[in-house]
Amino acid sequence: MTTAASSPVTSEDSCDHTSVGVLVSGPEGLLMFERATPPTGLAPVAGHIDHHGSPEQAARSEVAEEVGLTVTRLHPLLTQWRPNHCRRTPTGPVGHQWWIFQAEVCGTLRPSAREVRAPRWARPEQLQHAALRTVDYAEGRLTRTEFERRPGLSPVWCHFLHALRLITLPPSALDRIDTVL
Repeated sequence: MTTAASSPVTSEDSCDHTSVGVLVSGPEGLLMFERATPPTGLAPVAGHIDHHGSPEQAARSEVAEEVGLTVTRLHPLLTQWRPNHCRRTPTGPVGHQWWIFQAEVCGTLRPSAREVRAPRWARPEQLQHAALRTVDYAEGRLTRTEFERRPGLSPVWCHFLHALRLITLPPSALDRIDTVL
């Protein structure tokens, strides 16, 4: 019998501290969904690089895995370290080096039941509203249960979407959001 203490650690158990995020736009806005796995929040396609190889390969794979679309073109938008938690066991400092891309895609949206709930196209004002809900959570005006029941943006995405000028938040709100990453 193998015990948990003697089980080998796999890439699915431990964090590699590298992640990609992929913005898919359509006529109705930005493709967003409620994450079906922690951390809670509305987010675009994202995932660890792990065995995918390069950030570009990971971006293509994550789009296919999470929403069933095929990437036809990737445009790098930003690279940034964020001190965000994930559901995996950290093997060092908590956080990830992120590569954020804009993707052109083709195919039919086929969301993964394991990772995606309530996919939707979010217009700029809906993204802003979701970001303000995350600020309310970070500032204690919403409980964790209330935020999980009706999430705002996943906290790490508040920073990225602000940096990309898709939402606007004051520096004090962004600092407070860092406390719930």
